[in-house]
Amino acid sequence: MRLPNTLSRRQFLSLSGVTIASAGLASCATSTAEFRQQTAPYFRPVPGQVTITYQEPVATAWRGGPVDTGLPPQSAYYAEIYGPVFDGGFALPAIPYQQIDPRFYRQQVADPFGEAPGTIIVDTKDRFLYLVQPGGRAMRYGVGIGREGFAWSGRGVIQWKQKWPRWRPPNEMVARQPHLAEYSIANGGMAPGLNNPLGARAMYIFKNGQDTLYRLHGSPEWKSIGRAVSSGCVRLMNQDVIDLYDRVRVKSPILVV
Repeated sequence: MRLPNTLSRRQFLSLSGVTIASAGLASCATSTAEFRQQTAPYFRPVPGQVTITYQEPVATAWRGGPVDTGLPPQSAYYAEIYGPVFDGGFALPAIPYQQIDPRFYRQQVADPFGEAPGTIIVDTKDRFLYLVQPGGRAMRYGVGIGREGFAWSGRGVIQWKQKWPRWRPPNEMVARQPHLAEYSIANGGMAPGLNNPLGARAMYIFKNGQDTLYRLHGSPEWKSIGRAVSSGCVRLMNQDVIDLYDRVRVKSPILVV
């Protein structure tokens, strides 16, 4: 091959390297879509800025408006506890914890209330449930709570607990939402399952020996955690309610504030 007089052999080899490199990049172009998706910035519209300490540090939460927080937080610990679970004959899917405000991840924290160990406190303002532990510590879970006008507060006890419960909407709810009639108490309620509004576990709140009709329960609607959307009950992610259920005894005191 004869080179033009104006192009030295060194220049030719240099240009050839650029061409080969460009061809190599072009050959990767078809696989960059997945890379872009995996490395896309993650926006978490949480007010202000505060570093949160977990059992395994995973992220810094931002407060003060929509902020580009970079990659979604990754954690082997949270990937495990919010991973898929086979329980009671049902296959619970993994929860995409990266899409949830890290404040609402299950974690051990300092007890802010000073109640006796074993007490459950639901902080409706900040959307947390605390299970008080010895030594000034507490397990904290993110929750969804009742909409304005449906929320309940006060002291009670966990009268009984149930795995994969049937859902029996109160007659008052059925009257407001007639399409729920097929799941009424008279009709036996809704069978347990992945779409059951009570989720994988339910803990029933009584006061002075009477059923308050309010529950601590699981929910497949993980996007509702941190919000006021339910009809009064306190909902947790299914993986969290299973963990809480195993820690709570019947007759445990509960305080909803």
